[in-house]
Amino acid sequence: MKIEIENYLEILQKEVNSSPNTILSYQKDLESFFIFVQDNKKDYLNLTREDVLDYLKYLDQKKLKNSTISRHISALRSFYNYLVNEGKIEKNIFKVIRNPKLEKKIPNYLSYEDMRLILSSLNTDTNEGIMQRCLIELFYATGCRVSEIANIKLDDIISSEKKIRIKGKGNKERIVYYGDYANEYLNLYLKKVRPLYVKKNSPSNLFLNKNGSSYDIYALEVIVKNIVKDLSLKSHVTPHTFRHTFATHLLNNGADIKSVQELLGHANLNTTGIYTHVSSERLRSVYLKAFKR
Repeated sequence: MKIEIENYLEILQKEVNSSPNTILSYQKDLESFFIFVQDNKKDYLNLTREDVLDYLKYLDQKKLKNSTISRHISALRSFYNYLVNEGKIEKNIFKVIRNPKLEKKIPNYLSYEDMRLILSSLNTDTNEGIMQRCLIELFYATGCRVSEIANIKLDDIISSEKKIRIKGKGNKERIVYYGDYANEYLNLYLKKVRPLYVKKNSPSNLFLNKNGSSYDIYALEVIVKNIVKDLSLKSHVTPHTFRHTFATHLLNNGADIKSVQELLGHANLNTTGIYTHVSSERLRSVYLKAFKR
């Protein structure tokens, strides 16, 4: 099974153009299943419905979220489709297994005051502070995922129109925009800071570390974590929090949901719909304050 998993992941990378995050998640999920199969002496090519249910019970006992269990099932459904196509098995047993109902979560987002607090905490008299300010401004202005920010190349930036070409999930390209605040610190970073980090073999990524290498998503997550750790914020903040904040603030200020969908790069409008709950709550509070009856 280990060889099949390796071959399948290679296909995801080279032929399907899956994102690095998706490939890594599927790899972990399939390796988890491989360990379960080995430990319980099950034949992965002749699974019964009971075998699959045993695995789902095993995942449930680990207190995993429904969304995580759903991803495990999706990974296995896709992997077993591959085994069918390769002639290793006749039918995909995971096709009859339903994904668990996902919990509806209200996205965690920042208030305008929290955003001002984060931005004002950065010391832009230092090179590190300029880089951090540029990073946070772009997160907030574009609503990009952390992987998308990490992969921005200099050629992707169309500074004359204040827009950036982004390669999102499934290698789908979209255009995002940024305003004057982000533009100010982007230009300052490009002029004053980035040239100091460029080495002979440096990539063309926008954000480079002091070794001249591009940042991976985990390094950017650590930067955000360090920026907010000493601030008195009500919310837990990750790079994705800025994406939620971007979408929520757009809707609160009158943007239509279809436009927000395109800016976020969501394939399905239902995915963007989670932000309308936040917007609706704001409307309710405004109504109750304004209409005393």
